[in-house]
Amino acid sequence: MTTSSAETDAKTILLLRHAKSAWGLDVDDHDRPLSGRGKRDAVAVGELLAARHLNPDLVLCSAATRARETWLRAVKGGAQAGQVRYTERVYEAPAADLAKLIRKTPDDARSVLLIGHAPGIPDLVEYLAVRTPADPAWERMEQKFPTSGLAILQFRGPWSDAGRQRAELIDFEVPRGAKNKAKK
Repeated sequence: MTTSSAETDAKTILLLRHAKSAWGLDVDDHDRPLSGRGKRDAVAVGELLAARHLNPDLVLCSAATRARETWLRAVKGGAQAGQVRYTERVYEAPAADLAKLIRKTPDDARSVLLIGHAPGIPDLVEYLAVRTPADPAWERMEQKFPTSGLAILQFRGPWSDAGRQRAELIDFEVPRGAKNKAKK
């Protein structure tokens, strides 16, 4: 039996919690924009993605304002993607539903970035990745999965097989932007 490249090639799953949103505004939760810090941090996310050459083939982004703004600011920081899809299906979705979205990724894509919310994004890492004892990335993530938290997972096999503990947590980063970068 011949094994296809979709079954053997490593795929990258990037799970990003949106950047810090503004509070105290007279808007629905779905429509809350990024705060000043969130804008800076989202640019820092883009800088990190660019520096590590993490250019997803597909971005699945919550349609919530703060998530969309996170991606747009990340692009200002240098992030690039093949295709971007904004979807209501990410907003308030539990991990199992987010995993279903990932399983629908086209097999020719080698990487996907999912931009969403807590608790869905942190729970999705727990759902997809095998826990490795004493792993620094797991320790950082378990301490806190704050806004702008980015989990980098690796997965082998067709996207349709992405599921419970099939991936490996490669890294966990929390990019933070400097205050003087606010206008970027």
